[in-house]
Amino acid sequence: MNFIIETSARHLHVTQETLEILFGKGFELEVRKPLSQPGQFATNQKVEVVGPKSSFKCSILGPVRPENQVELSFTDARTLGIVAPVRESADIKGSAPCKLVGPCGEVELSEGVIIAKRHIHMTPADAEAFGVTNGQIVNVKVEQATGRQLVFGDTVVRVSPKYALAMHIDTDEANAAACSGEITGVIVG
Repeated sequence: MNFIIETSARHLHVTQETLEILFGKGFELEVRKPLSQPGQFATNQKVEVVGPKSSFKCSILGPVRPENQVELSFTDARTLGIVAPVRESADIKGSAPCKLVGPCGEVELSEGVIIAKRHIHMTPADAEAFGVTNGQIVNVKVEQATGRQLVFGDTVVRVSPKYALAMHIDTDEANAAACSGEITGVIVG
């Protein structure tokens, strides 16, 4: 049984308070397109993520969240001069700092910058069908024909009835496996 592997480019999640500092009082995120996970969407909004060495524009994903979180690849973090830990989403305590700059203001984050641990979103029915449990660490073989076959170890299974079946990797990981177009994977251990 296989599943789609999606590349998750650098992005951030913000609180309503941070959104209003960056874009103005009462501002709401504008949906550009829905994402594979139910209720999640790419927005038209981008902000400057600033580190000690450099900065770049980064897209905001919605909806707003209870915590600010910036998700980068290792390459992105090095470019900014940030030492970010590999973490599961929402595990930001003690993670790296940065500054966010929007058209109306800026916010200094004392923590919140992570490199997202690769993971597979599954519903409880998916997990049962695959014979895995929430939090389990698995190996995933990328199934494609580019001559760069790869098995991703240390892939965490995340189970919730709110999820849709899909694996997420960052751009560095996608480039290592020469992923482009529709790519699938299979659990191999």
